[in-house]
Amino acid sequence: MEYSIVQGSSPEEGKTLFEMAMKGKWSEVVDTCTENPFLLSAGGITRTKDTLLHLAVSEGQEKTVLEITKVISELPISKEFVGRRNDGGNTALHLAAVVGNVAMCKCLAGIDSSLIVARNEDGETPLSLAVLFGKNQAFICLTQMLMLDKERFSHSKTMKYGTHGYTILHYAINGDHYDLALDIIKLYGERGYNVNVANEEGITPFHLLAGKPSAFPSGSLLLLGWCKTIIYHCMIVDEHDVEQNHDHPIERNYRACVNFLLLFRNLVRLIVQVAIRCKVREQRDEESPETQPENPELRTQNGAWKHRFSPAIYGLFYKIFKLANRTMVIVLIALGIPTIRKIYEEKKKHKLSILIMNELLRSTVDEVYEYYYRGSKKALHPSDTATVDPDEIDPYLDEDDTQTETPILIAARNGISEIVEKILELFPIAIHDMNEENKNVMLLAVQYRQPHVFQILLQKNIMIRDRVLRVVDKSGNNAAHLAAELGAYRPWLIPGEALQMQWEMKWFEFVTQNIPSNLLTRCNNDGKTPEELFIENHKQLVKDGGKWLIKTSESYSLVAALIATVAFASSTAVPGGVKEDNGSPTLENRTPFHLFAISSLIALCFSVTALVTFLSILTSRNKEKDFGKDLPTKLLIGLTSLFFSIAAVLITFCSGHFFVIDEKLKYVAYPVYAATCLPVTFFAVMQFPLYFDLIESTFKKVPRRSYKASVLI
Repeated sequence: MEYSIVQGSSPEEGKTLFEMAMKGKWSEVVDTCTENPFLLSAGGITRTKDTLLHLAVSEGQEKTVLEITKVISELPISKEFVGRRNDGGNTALHLAAVVGNVAMCKCLAGIDSSLIVARNEDGETPLSLAVLFGKNQAFICLTQMLMLDKERFSHSKTMKYGTHGYTILHYAINGDHYDLALDIIKLYGERGYNVNVANEEGITPFHLLAGKPSAFPSGSLLLLGWCKTIIYHCMIVDEHDVEQNHDHPIERNYRACVNFLLLFRNLVRLIVQVAIRCKVREQRDEESPETQPENPELRTQNGAWKHRFSPAIYGLFYKIFKLANRTMVIVLIALGIPTIRKIYEEKKKHKLSILIMNELLRSTVDEVYEYYYRGSKKALHPSDTATVDPDEIDPYLDEDDTQTETPILIAARNGISEIVEKILELFPIAIHDMNEENKNVMLLAVQYRQPHVFQILLQKNIMIRDRVLRVVDKSGNNAAHLAAELGAYRPWLIPGEALQMQWEMKWFEFVTQNIPSNLLTRCNNDGKTPEELFIENHKQLVKDGGKWLIKTSESYSLVAALIATVAFASSTAVPGGVKEDNGSPTLENRTPFHLFAISSLIALCFSVTALVTFLSILTSRNKEKDFGKDLPTKLLIGLTSLFFSIAAVLITFCSGHFFVIDEKLKYVAYPVYAATCLPVTFFAVMQFPLYFDLIESTFKKVPRRSYKASVLI
C-alpha cells in the first residue's frame, strides 16, 4: 500500500509516527504519544487520511489502541480525537467493528457512544458493519453500550442502521449469520422494536429468510448425500441447546473442554433426577398401599410392586439416549472429524433458522396484512383470515404496493416447506396471495418444480384447494400449463436426457392427476392445451433422450453380446471331460463343478435377456409418454440382467479355473481371482449411480426435486 504524508501542523512529527507504525514499533508510538498527546491531533498520516488510531485498529494492535485511548480520554477534546474520519468517512470504531475486536470497540465507544450509530460515506454505522461481517461479540458489545444511552437507543423503532433502509437484521440474514440474527431479534424484539421492517425496496428480513433454502432442512438435506443424511437425522440438536450455546459463545479452542463440562453437568443432573423419581415413587407406594394392584403376578420376587412404564419413564429414556448421542457427537467433534462438525453445524443452522422464522411470525401475528402488504389500509387479525373471502380483501390493499412478493410465495418458489406450512397455519388466507403475474403459491410450486410444497397444498380443504388450483396467470396458464413448461429452471438430479425427460413426464402426470380434469382441456392465451404445450416444449428433449437411449443401449448390448458368447461357450464345456463308459462328467461330485454349471447357465440366461431388452429399446417409438415408465423400465431390466450376467461369468471363471490350481496353491488363488475380477467389478460399480437413480425415478410416484436456489430478490 502506498502512503503519503499529509501536511499538517507538525509534518515531521507525523512522518515519524507514520514510519514507526509501518515498522511495527508500536511501543515507541505509545511512548511518543504519551509524552506529547497532541500529536494525535495532526490529522491523517496516510493518503486515505487514516489517523494513527485507524492504523493501530487495522493492524489489530489491541494493546496499543487501549493505551492510546487511555491517553486520549484524559484530554478535553477526546471525542474529537476518536471521531476523526478517513476519506471513506470511517472512524476508528468502524474499523474496530469490522475487525470484531470487543476490547477496542468498548474503549472507543466508551469515549463517545454516539460513534456507534455514526455513518460513513457509504451510510454504514459501526453497528451495521459488525453485523455485516458477522462479528457477534462486537455487535453485542456495541448494542449493550448503545442501550446505556436510552435517548439515542430509542430514537428509532426500526433498527435502520444500514444503507437504503436496510436494518441490521437484513444484514444478518443476508450474510447467513443466523446466530447473530437471533441475537438481534432477542435484543431488539424484547424491547418493543419492530424487527421485521421493510427496506426501501419493500423487502423485509422474512423475505430474505424465505429466499434461503439452504437454511432449512427441506431445502438442503439432499445435498448431503444419503450417508450424511442418516448421520444428520441421528444427531440430536435441541432448540434449548442451540439457544444456550448461542447465548454464551465460546472460542473454538475451548469449546471442546466446555462441552465436556456441560456433558458432565447433564449427566449429574440426570442421575439426580433418576434418584429423586425413585425416592418419590417409593414414598408414594409406602403411603398408599391400598392403591397397589391386588394381582400377585404384578409383584416382583422381592415383593416390590412392578410398575408399568409411564410417560415420565419414556421421557427419562429419551434423556439418556440424548445424552449418549450428545456424548458421541462431542467426542467425534473433539477428535477433529470435519464431516461430523460440518453436519452438526448444518443442523444447528437449521434449528436457528426455524427459531428465527417462529420469532418473526410471532412478532407480526397481530398485524397479518400489514405484515404481508405494507401500506395496506386495513389490517386483518389471524382469527378473521380463516373464513374471509379473498375477494373482499382487495379494497383494503394498496394496489401500488404489489411489486414485492409475499414471503410465502418466495418460500414456495424455493421449496421451503417449513415456512409455507407455518404461514398457512397462522394465516390461512395467505394461500390466496398472488404476485405480479397473477400466480399464487400453488402455481409457483408447480412452475418451480417443488413437489413437497405442492403436496402440502394438496392436503388443504378441498374447496380452498380447488379454488387455488383453478387460478390462471396473466398468460391464461393454469397449473397444468405451468407443469408442461420447460423453462430455465430445471430441477434434474439424474444424468442423461432420457431420465431427465422421465422426470418431466412424471411431474406433468403427477400434477395433472391432482387437479380438476376440466383444466386439462382448457387453452391459454396462445390457444394451447397443457398437453399440446408439453409436446411442443419437450420436442428437443425427447429427441435428445432418444439419442441418449440409443447410444446407451448400443454400448450395453455390445457388452451383453460378448458376455452371452462367453457364457454359451462355458455352458457347453465340461471341466475335466466325461467318463468313457457312461458319458457323465468326471468331476460331477465336486462342489466347484456344480457351481460352474449353474453360474454359466445363469450368465447365459441373463446376458441374453439383457441383449434382447436393449434391442427392444433400440426399436422403441420414443414418444413422450414412453419416457414416463416404459423405456426406463426396459433400461432398468437390461441393466439388472447385465449386472447379474457379469457376476455369473466371474463366478464361472473362478470355479472353472479352480480345477487347474494345485491343492497347495488353492489358497493363493483367491487373491489372484480378486485381482482378476477387479477391472470388471469397477465397470459395474461405475454404473451403480445411474442404476440407483433409475430405480428411484422409475418406481417413485412423486419425482424428487433439486435443491438449487433460484434468485428471487
